[in-house]
Amino acid sequence: MRSMFTRLISVFLIVLLVFILVLFSVFYTSSLSQNRSRMLNTLKSHGQDLAYLASESRYNPLTMTFGYSASTKQYIEWKLQNLYSQYSSYCIIIDRTGRVLVYIDPSLLNDQEVLSTLNSDELNDTLNSVVAGQEVEITTRTDSGTMFTVAIPWKQEGRVMGAVVIQTAAQTINTNFRRTLMPVLIASLAATVLAVILFLWLARQLTRPLTQMELSANAIAQGNFSIRAPETGTREIRALASSFNDMAVQMESLETSRRDFIANVSHELRSPLTSVKGYLQGIQDGTFPKEDEDKYLSVALEETQRLSNLVSDLLSLSRIERDDIPLNYSDFDLNELARRVLITKEAQIEDHQIEIEADFPDGQCRVHADSDRITQVLVNLLDNALKFTPDGGRITLSTRTEQGKTVFRISDTGPGISAEDAPHVFDRFYKADKAHTSGQGTGLGLAICKKIIEKHSEHIALVSSDIGAAFEFTLPSAPAASMTASIKE
Repeated sequence: MRSMFTRLISVFLIVLLVFILVLFSVFYTSSLSQNRSRMLNTLKSHGQDLAYLASESRYNPLTMTFGYSASTKQYIEWKLQNLYSQYSSYCIIIDRTGRVLVYIDPSLLNDQEVLSTLNSDELNDTLNSVVAGQEVEITTRTDSGTMFTVAIPWKQEGRVMGAVVIQTAAQTINTNFRRTLMPVLIASLAATVLAVILFLWLARQLTRPLTQMELSANAIAQGNFSIRAPETGTREIRALASSFNDMAVQMESLETSRRDFIANVSHELRSPLTSVKGYLQGIQDGTFPKEDEDKYLSVALEETQRLSNLVSDLLSLSRIERDDIPLNYSDFDLNELARRVLITKEAQIEDHQIEIEADFPDGQCRVHADSDRITQVLVNLLDNALKFTPDGGRITLSTRTEQGKTVFRISDTGPGISAEDAPHVFDRFYKADKAHTSGQGTGLGLAICKKIIEKHSEHIALVSSDIGAAFEFTLPSAPAASMTASIKE
């Protein structure tokens, strides 16, 4: 699990870094383009100012040149110097023939160099567009790098007389942009590092309880059912840990039940086998007198029958718990079925002079269930009542209908079931009579009853009673119009 989360974290970080790089590349490209546009617009604005100043020149026809007043020329030169100092841009003012009228004085430059003007072909192409009245923006490639040039026409009396040409290197724009961008880049990197650290911390907080849960699962897989996962972390992880611990509790309970079941089965099988072996060995060795052999063979036969009953009950319980064995539902009279079960126990009832009271007020009490399985439930409940009811006692059977359900009740006048034993009466091999009539029964009868009733999606329970013990179970009542089903013989 740790390896899986490590891979997930690695993939997430890689995706995050790629996303940041792509986002930064798009931002850088877009911002650089916008910065260049702003720069060119700024240069164009300065060019328009210079074009206005250039339009105030006076033309001398003798010399065929344009002249400026001293103050205008001084202001123009100051503008040119300011363009160079602020934007590292070079500017010249030319007439329509391409002759340079004003340019920056080399003595004013910090590097004492003046960028050469555009070559004649570029100047002619630019001048032709400017003379037509257009503002021109061109990009040229030189040995020194990419250059951006803007040319603004200047006019007199509506006629284009020349152009203001401003040129700057792309490297200058890029350098200024990078210098401006650097704080943003540093802040972004700092935020990214902080986000990664925060993510790693959160991932550790998330994976730690899961890792501990994995260790707990491995411990449970090795048979240590007492281990529990810490219920820490997010709400979802706490809920998962709680469910995991509930599962561990159930598995621990199941493991305890399994061990108890094996111990109980071993004990219940060993007891009759030991008895049978002892009696048979005594007869074979001549330990018992000849006249008593029939008596001891009868005891051995009874123990064999007890062993057979135990195996039969175990097989029944196993078959009932199998989900692939369906119930054979039919509509039948539960009262009539109870009477038939009583007939099978008639000899035992008469031997112990037990009074049977059948309280069936409705005559017929039709239910929708598996009659064979319900017969098994009635037999087991009646056997349990007969075992605990003293001679001359009474067993009462009754049925009633409540909200579409039929409730069957069987009670006896025996010693009852203590509060200590009550929660366990439906457990396998649990015997509430262990202090009274040890050795009787298999301890599986009530467990089989519970499984059969639950397989019908109904409920069986030990209910309170003034005298003895009483059990009740429910079954779905059959539709009133159903008269076709009958009890199986």
